[in-house]
Amino acid sequence: MNQVTTLTLLRYKGFINKFWALQMMQNAKPHLININGLKFYKLLGSGQDGFKPQPDWSVYSLLQVWDNINDAEKFFESSKLIEKYKKHSSNLSHIYMTSIAAHGRWSGQEPFKPDNSNTDTNKPLAVITRASIKTKELRRFWKYVPQTQKAIEEAEGLIYTKGFGEFPIWEMATFSLWKNLDYAKTYAYKNQAHAKAIKMTRQYDWYKEELFSRFQVEKVEGHWPEFED
Repeated sequence: MNQVTTLTLLRYKGFINKFWALQMMQNAKPHLININGLKFYKLLGSGQDGFKPQPDWSVYSLLQVWDNINDAEKFFESSKLIEKYKKHSSNLSHIYMTSIAAHGRWSGQEPFKPDNSNTDTNKPLAVITRASIKTKELRRFWKYVPQTQKAIEEAEGLIYTKGFGEFPIWEMATFSLWKNLDYAKTYAYKNQAHAKAIKMTRQYDWYKEELFSRFQVEKVEGHWPEFED
């Protein structure tokens, strides 16, 4: 069976639960060792709306790459970690995805193995970008971010977008969910602000490491209000 990637989105309310969620950025790691079929994972915090570098203490995510969908489903059904997340979070959603295009590295690895043999252009599409920003380019990079965020928020066909990261300011990722592949491609290839951002990335060589992947969304479990707007 083919590789599957899952993104678990978690929202928390109240100081106690938010503080617990922050601690789980470290405390969850022992629960992710020697999991059958799990090949790669990242525990991610998030930034405030607008891809701002300031943390959003209410939203976190768990990105996982699996050998197949059966291993992923078994984990979510029986994991003590997931039970803890359910107990403390106000919203939880699992997004199951297959990579249809990918290039670049994340922590020195190439975690996503593209397979476009069964691509359905009518299914929702997800995009994950990830970058490790050079310290000398931080000021220039974050100065330009609001322009690109405004462009994507106004893009037709966008369902949801959020900035995530392993470490604030330096290590960032974005997740965007689109109605289908055509909408995502229109934004990627025809939006002037996005094209300018790509040009500036190459001109100033912002990143020490970067990765891009498109995913076909296979199914979504749980509840995330923004998906239903």
